[in-house]
Amino acid sequence: MWGLGAHVIKTGLGPVIVDLMRRGFVSAIATNGAAVIHDFEIALAGATSEDVDESLGPGQFGMADETGRLLNGVINEGAAQGLGLGQAVSRFLYARQPQFAKSSVLAEAARLDIPVTVHVAIGTDITHMHPDASGSAIGEASLRDFRYFVASVGRLEHGVYLNCGSAVVLPEVFLKAVALVKNRGTRLQHLTTVNLDFVRGYRPDTNVVRRPVSGGSGHGYSLVGHHELLIPLIAAALIERDRSG
Repeated sequence: MWGLGAHVIKTGLGPVIVDLMRRGFVSAIATNGAAVIHDFEIALAGATSEDVDESLGPGQFGMADETGRLLNGVINEGAAQGLGLGQAVSRFLYARQPQFAKSSVLAEAARLDIPVTVHVAIGTDITHMHPDASGSAIGEASLRDFRYFVASVGRLEHGVYLNCGSAVVLPEVFLKAVALVKNRGTRLQHLTTVNLDFVRGYRPDTNVVRRPVSGGSGHGYSLVGHHELLIPLIAAALIERDRSG
């Protein structure tokens, strides 16, 4: 399982993740609302970036209508249909097949039937500033994704969870999922957890690397370095090991 922070997508690593998905190295993806925004914009426009320092002063930061209107529309409709947030956006991108869909992690996940869960903190994403944002739809869809995520974590005996570039939200969500899984009697033996980021932080170190594997047969690792370097290196190592048997 891969937990992907927004910076992983924003820095252009989506195609690396897509390639790993096609090779069978990704069984599930968990991410946050900002990563969905970046992936969505890349799929539709081929780029995603904003100069916050320059646009915040005149009140223009996060005010692009297309991103807020389209994404909120997809989320609102998906929630009404009983979908999780990840399901709704992934299926939309796969069905629409925008110009740059081949670079989209979410579109490829829908094509390969890889579950994507999106864990949203209300007020943290630019789409929440848009008038079409619905707290009930966002909350319902994201809570549904949390339950899907717990089900995926429950299958991680002898498995690997990588937290890439999320310092707060995903480590907290992962720990709660582990707690629920263990409460239901699954011990998560031989679990391997990895935190990958360019700095070490309290929550990833505690909630990903240490606590989930403490007192058991698992192992936790912390890899410090830039995503643009470490993730391609990990991908290359996986591919090379797969080729050599």
